[in-house]
Amino acid sequence: MAPIAGSELILNPDGSVYHLHLKPENIADTIIVVGDPGRVKEISKYFDSIEFSVQNRELNTHTGTIGGKRLTVLSTGMGTDNLDIVINELDAVVNIDLAAREPKELHTRLNIIRLGTAGALQSDIEPGTFVASSYGMGMDGLLYFYEKGKSVMNAAMAEAFVNHVQWDKNLPGIYAVPCSDMLMEKLGKDLVHGITLTAPGFYGPQGRELRLKLAFPELNHLIESFSFEGKRIANFEMETSALYGLGKMLGHDTLTICSIVANRVNQTYAKDYHSDIERMVKMVLTRLTA
Repeated sequence: MAPIAGSELILNPDGSVYHLHLKPENIADTIIVVGDPGRVKEISKYFDSIEFSVQNRELNTHTGTIGGKRLTVLSTGMGTDNLDIVINELDAVVNIDLAAREPKELHTRLNIIRLGTAGALQSDIEPGTFVASSYGMGMDGLLYFYEKGKSVMNAAMAEAFVNHVQWDKNLPGIYAVPCSDMLMEKLGKDLVHGITLTAPGFYGPQGRELRLKLAFPELNHLIESFSFEGKRIANFEMETSALYGLGKMLGHDTLTICSIVANRVNQTYAKDYHSDIERMVKMVLTRLTA
């Protein structure tokens, strides 16, 4: 097998991967990802020590230890396009020999846990609730760019959603991918569960109307009433489907836990969502180090 071309696997002069600026020794096998670069220090402040840190654009990484466990926390920025960069480069760091530009024979499996914020799409999920995503359902079409994409999807769930909401053929293809059962058992089994709908934008794709009128104004109401094998759509955000889909194709364990900052049905919001996020961070760190 020929080495991966320099145009496909771009490295920095120091040998680190192009966007993340990371080498294999810089990350732990358990990685917490967040959207906001500023939130990285709000998690790493609980570490007993920080051994490594680097930032490039919105991609900020701290690696350290807490209670004897080595952890990495990394900001991804917003959107599935950013997750496409982050997950592919994290996998390259551990599963490609960067010097030889060849895949390693021994596969390294990462645990990647996203801690985020989201808007609830069910009236009974109140702001301040923590939702663990049993599935990530993408409205962005990302997985259809990959040969293995269809092999990790729940095609029946995606088809049922398309039929239920009368998904327009001009919009990207829908896909649905499950979380890691292992991480759900360890971190989220007692939380609210549901399908997380990942949107390719914050305003129009999530049914928000400012000065631009919506093409599909009834979409959110149809989403609210969707159910598949007893599973309903719990929340909207912008990253989970890419995390689950890319993670599953590349052989990693993934889970998203979100703090609900607003209820889109009731039009209510958390007045002190920062304290809710802090509670979520403490909970997850405690469970990861137990």
